[in-house]
Amino acid sequence: MRPSVLAVALVLCLVLANGCSKDISRATAATVLSVKGRVVFGNADRNIFEPVTLKSRIHDGDTVRSANGASLDLILIPGTLVRLSGDSEIRIEQLSITKDGNDTGLDMRDRNARILLGRGKIFVLFSPSETSASQVVIKAGPLMITPDLDCLFCVGTDGTTTRVTCSKGIINASAEAHSPVTIAAGYFQQWPTTRTQPGPATDDATAQIDITASLEAGGRLQDEMSRLQNRRPL
Repeated sequence: MRPSVLAVALVLCLVLANGCSKDISRATAATVLSVKGRVVFGNADRNIFEPVTLKSRIHDGDTVRSANGASLDLILIPGTLVRLSGDSEIRIEQLSITKDGNDTGLDMRDRNARILLGRGKIFVLFSPSETSASQVVIKAGPLMITPDLDCLFCVGTDGTTTRVTCSKGIINASAEAHSPVTIAAGYFQQWPTTRTQPGPATDDATAQIDITASLEAGGRLQDEMSRLQNRRPL
């Protein structure tokens, strides 16, 4: 009897150990840092929208629309900040974090964000954690943009033409029927294009404007994030 009891106890211990160590993945919501002008979010399929406020929590499936002259600053996931410009629209396709089942703290294994830019322009400040993996994908038509390491970049589209301008770090972009490109700081690429390599922003007036606006947006996002952290209780 004793060997049988020991065997059962061993199996139970293994089951419990495996259950406790299992990663836990859950959806999260974007946090509003600031909102200027009229910005709404909700279910686009049902045409149900409500104004964005500092208390709004924007989840998977939500569409966000900004009026002309408006802007919205968000924390998509920890380490990924976004500014939505005026007359723009994004759809949140995924916001999630994964934690170790044994971890009772705040550390995360993975952070994932995927958004679709339908029209307009967004600025993205990406500062990944050194202790957890972060995957961020920005979709604009057939284009998919993924940041690499610390970076600051701008994506704009009118539904036909899409332009990506990098102000800091490196980003990767790919589209159907086009070879993937790597865009370094100070360069831009536009789709559709016959050019296989990004061009220097110094050669393009619009790219220069995008870099100036990106630097302003990035500084503002960092300031807002610092103020938010200072307001939180220790």
